[in-house]
Amino acid sequence: MGSHLCEDLLAKGHEVVVIDNFDPYYPEATKRRNLSSCLANGASLVQLDIRDATGVRKALAELQPAVVVHLAGRPGVRASLRDPQLYLGINLSGTLNILDACRQNHVTRIVFASSSSVYGVNNKIPFAEDDPVLSPISPYAVTKASSELLCHAYSRLYELNISCLRFFTAYGPRQRPDMAIHRFARLLRAGQTLPIFVGSSGRDYTYVSDIVSGIIAAIENPRPFRIYNLGAGQLVPIEDVVARLAESFGVQAETERLGEEPGDVPVTLADISRARAELGFEPRVSFEEGIARFTKWFLTQ
Repeated sequence: MGSHLCEDLLAKGHEVVVIDNFDPYYPEATKRRNLSSCLANGASLVQLDIRDATGVRKALAELQPAVVVHLAGRPGVRASLRDPQLYLGINLSGTLNILDACRQNHVTRIVFASSSSVYGVNNKIPFAEDDPVLSPISPYAVTKASSELLCHAYSRLYELNISCLRFFTAYGPRQRPDMAIHRFARLLRAGQTLPIFVGSSGRDYTYVSDIVSGIIAAIENPRPFRIYNLGAGQLVPIEDVVARLAESFGVQAETERLGEEPGDVPVTLADISRARAELGFEPRVSFEEGIARFTKWFLTQ
């Protein structure tokens, strides 16, 4: 996600500084490879952990950015069940450090990456920004919902323009290797069985370039505090994901039904009417086209 945004901003002529600690959630070599084109085309890199409040404050004091786009949370619903303390430290305390550093250094425009996970098991489909988010079912979701509340408080207290963007299952080239599409692709290429968890009926899969266009729209349209869903607005059943990937790879997929995954919501679907009306957000890449683009990239790896 971050490398795609970086490339787009550089192409538009912006100066970009990347802050990353290369957290070992997945290999550092992969992350550095993802960033290589950005750094080759003028982006700067500051290696820093957002849990380091003093370091974050000093970095923003030196950089004096016009906008901070906070994508630095630790991802992973399932992993958050294994180490909730780590997720609270990075996602919640780290977000507080960023907000406080922005306040102290007079950075008034912030975009925060939230998640559709905040909706929990929401029986109202599609999910709208005004739906209650008081029933998250994973520590990861708790950290995202809590961070949104911190953003609201800092916006009101210190007159910061903060957009919280709830991403709905971003996919595409350079997708995180633990995500379903990427994981299924590896298994298909190896001729292995795909695990399908009971209770996971479908997702709103959003192609990465559409997510990036939403982030840039939020950068260009600052507001005192606003939450936006960024999704494709289309529910894709897990069976369709498997079928489309198998067709794209030209193979037959073997699947195995497994038990329900704790912390995993059964379905996500975004109501994107607010983002359409206020940001001009419009997803342009269909799921079929997105899978074709992902497969083309994957087969070159």
